[in-house]
Amino acid sequence: METAATDLARLRQQGFALRDAQQYGEAREVFDRAVRAFPEDVVLAFGWAQTCYELGYPAAELFARAAALAGDHPDILRNQALALISEGRSEEARALLEARLARHPDWLDGHKALATLRWTAGERDHFCDHLAAACRAQPANDALWLAWFRNLAQARLWPAALAVLDEAERHLGRTPALEVSRLFVAVESGDPAAAALIEATAHYRGDVSSLCRIRHALRSGDPRRAEAEALPLTAGPSATLYWPYLSLCWRLLDDDRAQWLDRPDRFIRPLETGCSSAELESLADVLRGLHTAAAPYLEQSVRGGTQTDRSVLLRHEPQLQAIKARLLALVRDYVDGLPPPEPDHPLLSAPRGQLLIEGSWSVRLLPQGHNVAHTHAMGWLSTAFYVSLPGADAMGQPPAGHIAFGAPPPELGLALEPYAMIAPAPGRLAVFPSTMWHSTVPFAQGERLVIAFDIRRPAH
Repeated sequence: METAATDLARLRQQGFALRDAQQYGEAREVFDRAVRAFPEDVVLAFGWAQTCYELGYPAAELFARAAALAGDHPDILRNQALALISEGRSEEARALLEARLARHPDWLDGHKALATLRWTAGERDHFCDHLAAACRAQPANDALWLAWFRNLAQARLWPAALAVLDEAERHLGRTPALEVSRLFVAVESGDPAAAALIEATAHYRGDVSSLCRIRHALRSGDPRRAEAEALPLTAGPSATLYWPYLSLCWRLLDDDRAQWLDRPDRFIRPLETGCSSAELESLADVLRGLHTAAAPYLEQSVRGGTQTDRSVLLRHEPQLQAIKARLLALVRDYVDGLPPPEPDHPLLSAPRGQLLIEGSWSVRLLPQGHNVAHTHAMGWLSTAFYVSLPGADAMGQPPAGHIAFGAPPPELGLALEPYAMIAPAPGRLAVFPSTMWHSTVPFAQGERLVIAFDIRRPAH
C-alpha cells in the first residue's frame, strides 16, 4: 500500500503529463499498482486516460471507467467522446454528447465538441442546429447565443449568423457582446454599414473590437489609423495578435520598423534534416493513419485537406519520437543563431533557454489544397516540416506548393507581395517567427504531407 501511494503521489506531481513516450511503460506499471490500491480514485483514472489519449494509445474505455467513477462529469465525458472519435467510433461519440446535452443544454464544451464532430464529418448545413434548440430552451443564456453565433460566423455563414443575433436581441436586448458580434459580421462580410458600426462601438475595448477596427482601417486604405489602434496593444497580454498587423501597417507606410520587426532575410530559414527517403516514407505512413476527418476544423487555415486533432509530437510511435528529437535540435540551432536580445522585439526579447512545444499537428493537402494567410498567436516560433510531396510534374509550375511569407490575407485587399517563399522538399524544415504572415500556394496534383509545430514563448 505504501509503494502504491508513493507512486500515485509521483504521478499526480507530474500531472500525468508524460512528455516522453518512453515513460509509458514505467507509468503503466505504476498505474496498475496504484489502481489496485485506489480503485475508486477518479483523479487517477482520469489522469491515466488523458495520458494515454495524448500519447496516441486507445483511451475511450479508460475514460469510460473514469466516467463511471465520477458520474456525470462534463470534462471526462467530453474527452471520452474525443477518444471515441480518434478510434473511429464517431457515432458513439455523437450519441454520448447528445445524451448529456439533452440533460444539460447549457454545456458549452459539449456543444463545441458536437459541432466540431459534425463539421469535420462534412455536415455543413446543420452542423450546429443543436445550439438552436439549446438557445430556445434557455433564451436568457447569453453564452449559448454567442456560441451559436460563433459557429456560424466561423463558417462565414453571414445571413444565418445575423439571424441568430436578431433572435438573441429579442430575448437579451442590445448587449455589448451582441453589438460587437454585429460589428464583426459587418467588417468581415464587407457590409457598407461597417463604418457606421465602427464609430458606434468606438468605446468598446477588447480584442474582437480592436481587430475589427484594425482590419476595417486596412481595408479602407488607412494604415495610420490601423497602426494607432494596434501599437499600444503590443504592450498588453494579447500582443501577438497585433504585431502581424503592425507589420502590414509599416510596410504600407514604407516605415523602417517593418524591417526591424520582420527581418525576412534573417528570420525565415529553411533547414535540412537529412532524413532518408525510407525514414520519410515510414513517417508518412504513420501520419496518413491519423488523417481520418472528412474536412478541416472550422478555425483552421486548411483548405482542401485535413489537419490532425492532437499534438502529433507527443504520440508514442517511434517514427514521431525520432523526428521530434531531430526537429528540436534544428530549432535549437536556429535559436542559438538569432541576433542579440532586443527588449522591445517580439521574437528577440524572449529568453532562449528550454524550448517547449506549444502544439504540433499534421496537415495533409490534396489537389488545389492550400493554407490561407494566418499567424500563430500562441507561438513564439513556428515551423513546417515536409514529409511527403508530389513529384515536380504533379506539383505544377513554381511557386505551386511553396510556403509564402509576409503576404497579407487577401480579403484585406492590400497590394503587398510576399517577402520570401520556401520551396518544399522532402526532409526540409521551415522555421520562422509566429508573428509572420504565412500561407501556402495551391498545387496541381498529388499529396502534400507536413508536420508543423510551434515553440512556446519562453518565460522570463
